Amino acid sequence: MALAERFGGRSVAQALEMRAAEDPDRTFLIFGGRRLTYGQVEERAAALAAALHELGIEKGDRIALDLPNWPEFVVATFAAAKLGAVIVPLNPHFTVPELQYMLRHSEAAVVVCAENFNGTDYLQLFEGFLSSLPDLQYLVTVGEEDLWYDDRIYQYEDLLSSGQGRAFPAPVVNPEEDVFAILYTSGTMGKPKGVALTHRNLLHTAAQTVEAIGLGPDDVVFGVTTIFHVFGLGPGLLGTMMAGASLVLQEQFDPAEALELIERHRVTVHYGVPTVFIQELREPGLRRHDLSSLRAGIVAGAPIGDELVRRIRRELCPGLQVAYSLTETASTVSVTRADDPEEKQIFTVGRPLPGTDVRIVDVDGTTLPVESLGEIAVRGPGVMRGYYRQPGETSQVIDRDGYFLTGDLGMVDDEGYIHIVGRRKELIIRGGFNVYPREVEDRLHAHPAVLDVAVVGVPDEVLGEAVCACVVPVEGAIVTGEELKEWCRGVLADYKVPDKVRFLDALPLTGSGKVRRVELARMMSAAESSRRG
Repeated sequence: MALAERFGGRSVAQALEMRAAEDPDRTFLIFGGRRLTYGQVEERAAALAAALHELGIEKGDRIALDLPNWPEFVVATFAAAKLGAVIVPLNPHFTVPELQYMLRHSEAAVVVCAENFNGTDYLQLFEGFLSSLPDLQYLVTVGEEDLWYDDRIYQYEDLLSSGQGRAFPAPVVNPEEDVFAILYTSGTMGKPKGVALTHRNLLHTAAQTVEAIGLGPDDVVFGVTTIFHVFGLGPGLLGTMMAGASLVLQEQFDPAEALELIERHRVTVHYGVPTVFIQELREPGLRRHDLSSLRAGIVAGAPIGDELVRRIRRELCPGLQVAYSLTETASTVSVTRADDPEEKQIFTVGRPLPGTDVRIVDVDGTTLPVESLGEIAVRGPGVMRGYYRQPGETSQVIDRDGYFLTGDLGMVDDEGYIHIVGRRKELIIRGGFNVYPREVEDRLHAHPAVLDVAVVGVPDEVLGEAVCACVVPVEGAIVTGEELKEWCRGVLADYKVPDKVRFLDALPLTGSGKVRRVELARMMSAAESSRRG
């Protein structure tokens, strides 16, 4: 029976319970020298849920997860599911203003975070939020320090111990209607929007995705570099769980360590954004590793050229497939399959998942015929409930027929394969992360030496696209690119900071005074090519 059918109608908590009952001793998570079975993850999730219930956390409450790729992230995810709570996965690299906005907007009642990570004292950071955010009630920290805590700050391991063997009431969850995750993604103006995804959104899409590559109990999966990302949470974590496979976690992506992990654990399925595969291909020790266990993989999250797909399949992962993935569709819209004609596997993003309908629409919303270029619109089980607390924004992207307007330009050929041509929106996808120019421009405009600025994406071999800030300085001002980058680092996440700063006398404008972004991007791309060549 297909995974989508087996787990149909179940909540995330029920899906784990079913898998743990069938395969309690099968390895679920591998992290460093630690291994957790399905039974152990189920047991720990239940204990944490019981402890959180004692603190008053119940169905519908939001639990923010600000953790690296640690097993504790996984356990906390399933603990929230058992309570009928809603997880809010956060990027550990978000700045303080970004975190504060998302915690306030989501009305998070609990934050689960690292005590320290990458030189940041998260305990101190979030402790400050307890007094400034009225909805935030508790902080759960993951770490080994012997610290004194008050009645609002708890250590993760202490909660596990206190909840062990304790019962708590199971909530009634409607997988079709009840939201399980709010994932923040930038809006068209660069402001964060919370994508509300139900249990069914995530489980159905994850099941259909892993079925497309034939994931099964004997597989070992690697490449979920960010569980807080929709692909990592959906096909990565939930898809692995439904298939009964094993998931190798890496705290932070490092290409040399990645290759060593693939060899050591005999990884069979490799996920990743193009940047991940590029860095592995460039790793000097690539050929010293035995990677013969790899049979399949999925690349998604950013544009990828046909030559790169060929190279990855030739030198690293022979069964690599290409997917088209969006946060608002609970990850995968379409994916190529091993039995597709080779040219379709190389030049397209495959056919839609079963039950997902894709059509191409004109600017006025009219459906266009086959082989026509237009905006890609998606309807199906993965399409979000909407943007959390933003019905106006939601109504702008979901039409009256229930189709989500992606902002991406493409076409569907006469065999049903989707071809991505470009993006109607001004989104820059840098290493799998979304960067909206307006947000970066607003920061740069605040610098006293900047008269005008426009931010565009330029092709980059490693990142897919790099962020290029085109700056018109104030007359007589003396400012450097590095100074402007440092200015951005104060309030923007690292991946939003411009990779390149170019100084111009003027920006190309339309007759109405708007920046000709396409022309500017071409100019910058041509300039970069001439520098390299």
